Amino acid sequence: MRLLRIANIKSRRLAALRLGDLRLASIGPARLTAGHITRLTITATVAYLVALEIPVGTPRPVLAPLTALLVLQASVFQTLTAGLRKVASVTVGVLIAVAVSAFVPYNWWLLGLLIAVTLIIGRLLRLGDDFLEVPISAMLIFSVSEHGSAATGRIMDTLVGTGIGLLGGLAFGRLRTRPARDAVGELAGRVAAMLGEMADGLRAAPDEDSPDAVQTSQDRARELLEHARDLRGEIERVDDALRDAEDSTRLNPRALRLAPDEVTAHEVALRSGLEALDHSALYLRGLARSIVDSGRDPRDAPTRDPRTRARLADVLSQLSTATRTYGELMRGLPAPGVALEEELAGQLAEAHHKRNELAGVLEPDAGKLAADEAEWPLRGEILSHVDRLRTGLQVDGIPWQRHAGRDDAISHRRPRPRLRPGIARPVTRRSPPAAGRSPAGRG
Repeated sequence: MRLLRIANIKSRRLAALRLGDLRLASIGPARLTAGHITRLTITATVAYLVALEIPVGTPRPVLAPLTALLVLQASVFQTLTAGLRKVASVTVGVLIAVAVSAFVPYNWWLLGLLIAVTLIIGRLLRLGDDFLEVPISAMLIFSVSEHGSAATGRIMDTLVGTGIGLLGGLAFGRLRTRPARDAVGELAGRVAAMLGEMADGLRAAPDEDSPDAVQTSQDRARELLEHARDLRGEIERVDDALRDAEDSTRLNPRALRLAPDEVTAHEVALRSGLEALDHSALYLRGLARSIVDSGRDPRDAPTRDPRTRARLADVLSQLSTATRTYGELMRGLPAPGVALEEELAGQLAEAHHKRNELAGVLEPDAGKLAADEAEWPLRGEILSHVDRLRTGLQVDGIPWQRHAGRDDAISHRRPRPRLRPGIARPVTRRSPPAAGRSPAGRG
């Protein structure tokens, strides 16, 4: 019966985690496929019709809608930068081809040389993905007999497509702050689900003081450790959603309806929230590693004590509840309700009380453990990870829009850099591990 109960709990938790994966995977343009297709179709068609009315353009200006399709991005800022790169690459390629064709006739080896030179120039100009437009434009102009009219037509079609694409970005570009808030909230739900799963694993272990209890907790901690490692990709996807939200407010007329302080506080608060959850995932991995390590020598392992398992499960359950509330606060930006803030403060206070109870049972018996000093840092690591999980959810430092009469000062810091594996990570200080036992923070 005990094994059946553990299996049922495990299946419910895995289903919740998979549901979180599906929700986080839906972040991005796939959710708006129909709207995206409609926007591209309208913009490209208008670009073609406008280019037809240009006297110096080509008879069938298909380059104009093609440029509009390539230029139009999810935000006005991205559309503008893409358009400038496109115009620069086409213009450089056309000018090089006109200059070369004025002195030498067309032949295959000159075409190859022209391609090589324009590729190098495109790279030197740092045109990004548009550097191939330089040799493409050069080849098309160099291969025709009427270089002047072809060059004028190509540049004009590119300008028309870029202009219409920019207008399409202004007309269709929307603020993507709501998807970013939802993404951070979903990530908080994932972290909360993992904390709850760890608490259930500790409670599902046998109540008696036996190696089986340690093994059960250790197995669940190993499973959770694997899930926590998978969070790295989810955090990066949420980071991309935040970057899209930040870009969507730049040069967007719709952002003018918002106060500058509100936009800045919104961006910084979301970025701070994501960083806090990123650190929580790291500390969760460290805690799971500590539980795994405590089962390697079950003689005096902290997780062998039923009282320790019960107290640790209580504080993790409370932290799971507080993490969900933290996610709701992120969803309510830029001005979450006072009730949510007070609710989170109360939950963290209760977590602190349960943490103190855990500290009492984790305190080692100096006489009993004098011969095994390895247990001292291990017990301290468990308590340290719990402390960091709790303090990371405090919202006093988040610069969101406060309510009237409360903390009107808002930070104007720029958004934090992207969370990628190369950035500095929080360091968990601990005593050097004893020989034969791996560091608890490694995961």
